[in-house]
Amino acid sequence: MTLHLGYGTNGLTDLRLDDALGLLADLGYEGVGLTLDHMHLDPMAPDLTERTRQVRRRLTSLGLRVTVETGARYVLDPRRKHGPSLLDPAPDARAARTALLVRAVDVAAELGAHAVHCFSGITPPGTTQDTAWKRLTESITPVLAAADRSGIPLAIEPEPGHLLATLADFHHLRGLLGDPGPLGLTLDIGHCQCLEEATPLECVKESAPWLRHVQIEDMRRGVHEHLPFGEGEIDFPPVLAALAASDYRGLTVVELPRHSHAGPELARTSIDFLRDAMTRGTATEGAAPC
Repeated sequence: MTLHLGYGTNGLTDLRLDDALGLLADLGYEGVGLTLDHMHLDPMAPDLTERTRQVRRRLTSLGLRVTVETGARYVLDPRRKHGPSLLDPAPDARAARTALLVRAVDVAAELGAHAVHCFSGITPPGTTQDTAWKRLTESITPVLAAADRSGIPLAIEPEPGHLLATLADFHHLRGLLGDPGPLGLTLDIGHCQCLEEATPLECVKESAPWLRHVQIEDMRRGVHEHLPFGEGEIDFPPVLAALAASDYRGLTVVELPRHSHAGPELARTSIDFLRDAMTRGTATEGAAPC
């Protein structure tokens, strides 16, 4: 079974970035989901270009691949979690989020990343669905243009509670935009367990043509809480086997953003769990009747 495992830096925020990358390489991870944030690679810093080059050299020296993630909580507004979003009522505020995502594409190009992750945001109170989708399509169009120029796909994530919350919503956005080539999908395996009508296994199979980034953690049905492996309800061996059998060759990144206090230990136990699940998934496939 061939999967390229990574770990998200949003789950290692108590470590310096150089230390976090060294830890992941030592544990055997092949890559990292690098969240652009003030404690690691600050997208708002005046020395972003030079710092990005330093990170690229560090990644290269360690042999790590990278996805650029943009889910930092307060990177644009120190008082509003994930604000402003692509759906903000104020045009200038939406433009600030668009500019951040375009900057993320530029950083990704410098790093040689395989994708840039993003999400839609929560529909503001008093906003109709039609208005929200219109804002999203208008706000994301310049980001897709930047992604097209760079050759790095934009992978939008269905996020519980957001305008774009499900795989059906992803396909709705594709239709509104005319199915642009740079637009891909971030599939969060835990979110499938939490929210989708289909099982995580079915979600992987159904979304395979559009997969550009994968996040993974355990979760329970109806509860949006990212859990360490073994604390939720997901049967991982068949899910990982289906992912390996698809055409997806990007990173599969462990996503535990609320567990930084135990980040180094969870990074170790997570890769052990996933390796074991991959082995069991391969054994199950091999035992299947022809």
